Amino acid sequence: MLKTIIKENVYQDSVSLMLLTNKLSAMEGINRISVMMGTPANLDIFRNTGLYTPELERAKPNDICIVIDTEQTEKVTEVLNEIDSFLKNQALAGAKNNYDKVRTWDRAMQLLPDANLALLSIPGEYVADEAHKALDKGLHVFIFSDNVSEADELALKRKAKEKGLLVMGPDCGTGILAGVPIAFANVISEGNIGIVGASGTGIQEVSTIIDRLGGGVSHAIGTGGRDLSESIGALTMLDGIAALEADPNTELIVVISKPPAPEVKKKSDGVPTVSVQAVRCHLHGREAVGAGRQRSLCLHFGGHGDYGRSARLWEHARIPRLTRDRRGRGDHALQSGQSYIKGLYSGGTLATEAAMLVREAFGIPASLKHEDGYIFKDQGHEIIDLGDDIYTKGRPHPMIDPSTRKELISHMAKDPETAVILFDVVLGYGSHEDMAGELIPSIRNALTHASGEGRTVYFVCSVCGTEQDPQNYGEQRRKLEEAGVIVEDSNVQAVKRALHLVGKSVPPASSGAPAGTAHGSANAPAGTPHGSSNAPEVPEATAKLLSGKPRVINLGLASFADTIHRYEGKVVQFDWRPVAGGNKKLANILSKLK
Repeated sequence: MLKTIIKENVYQDSVSLMLLTNKLSAMEGINRISVMMGTPANLDIFRNTGLYTPELERAKPNDICIVIDTEQTEKVTEVLNEIDSFLKNQALAGAKNNYDKVRTWDRAMQLLPDANLALLSIPGEYVADEAHKALDKGLHVFIFSDNVSEADELALKRKAKEKGLLVMGPDCGTGILAGVPIAFANVISEGNIGIVGASGTGIQEVSTIIDRLGGGVSHAIGTGGRDLSESIGALTMLDGIAALEADPNTELIVVISKPPAPEVKKKSDGVPTVSVQAVRCHLHGREAVGAGRQRSLCLHFGGHGDYGRSARLWEHARIPRLTRDRRGRGDHALQSGQSYIKGLYSGGTLATEAAMLVREAFGIPASLKHEDGYIFKDQGHEIIDLGDDIYTKGRPHPMIDPSTRKELISHMAKDPETAVILFDVVLGYGSHEDMAGELIPSIRNALTHASGEGRTVYFVCSVCGTEQDPQNYGEQRRKLEEAGVIVEDSNVQAVKRALHLVGKSVPPASSGAPAGTAHGSANAPAGTPHGSSNAPEVPEATAKLLSGKPRVINLGLASFADTIHRYEGKVVQFDWRPVAGGNKKLANILSKLK
């Protein structure tokens, strides 16, 4: 029996409602439940999941829609009590914050007249309108939201270019500006390494390894995953590189991406030589990112097997080389037929990196065909990006919600041919407060089940984080190791460990240099002064963005504002909700009347 409740004009962000849905789903007597705002996209999710009812026809984007599948009518009252308690707690939490909260752009700009960044984590269908407003007010834009069209992205980035501003995103998961974490970001020591990345988890992986090796980051500029496509043309990437080149606090620039479009790669390779050290990192099946046993951080770029142009970050950025005792681990024999590697990743970049290495080790040709959600599925091996839209429609991101991964751990471990289950644990602001603790019961159950059948299943992971993160890197690592998980220093090392367990390894590079070894020099000699004559000119607004703590108008997730405030950035929380109740025709009329 489906029961529908609509709470009118009570706007809440989608992530909070997804987490609330997960909590309510665990209640006894509830078959299924969904709590979402009444946006057109969410109403489609209700339809696709079999929870749509005629009562939802009257729902508006500012209304909370609750659909409960239960045979026990008294459960409806219990659910409503939980939701009312949730809303009350949200209001109390908001009242405790020591920064201003507003409902309009005009009020936001009055309270923070020197604002220089708008951070958007609102439903994708409304992003373009709000981002254009921000650009018109002279603000750089950071778009955390996904489901923004490529056409809108291009229009926004071209407009930003004309105004001397940056658009970071859409689907930009992380950033760091002058020591202030933006969105899903780790707590990274400040230093002299600047990062520009078309990959959120790639930025997190590199920046956390830098921190654990004793270095620091000046800024990390995310571009969004489509920026290096041929249609967008690396507009943010190229401007980001130029901005870091002009930044006096940046001495080394690291550029991170999946393989870009060929024309875009030519364009980026043709950028006038920067005067600080520069390293490009394109994933191509080699050690794109790794903290190897020598404790070096090696970034390779330039094409398959090209180790001729790489750099040791500890030399160019003065990072001390560290050592740590590694506990020996005895490898138990796998049964005949156990050879499959399964990967459950919360980020597409690390999943892609794992897939490339597994393909190469097993000699499996690359394929343009991908099943939904799978980065790689061939010959029994599976690498899944749990952040793919197929897994996140109506559910929180896997960095927040472990439920899908827990289900798949149980399923994959029961396959008698599974040998290794690979996964990542990504820490930082915005991520689950104890992901290791959430996953461990499922891992232990899987190990017990396999042992009962006389099998060994290995769990191998890397933890992306630092000791300063809210979850604490060392504590998360300790919990996993005590549960029997093999924890490596980086994703590359975790994949190599998984391959070793099934008797495989990544073939040596064609140049003969062993994986994890860096040699040669980067693009320019160290120590060359900033501001070389052929460096691109940086707009004043972009230079100012990197010159101090950001001043942010935050539309969407209040937790992002909390983090900015904690790290001494200025912030105003814009309690955004759709204009004119989500009626776009009326909203357009109102905008023309102003």
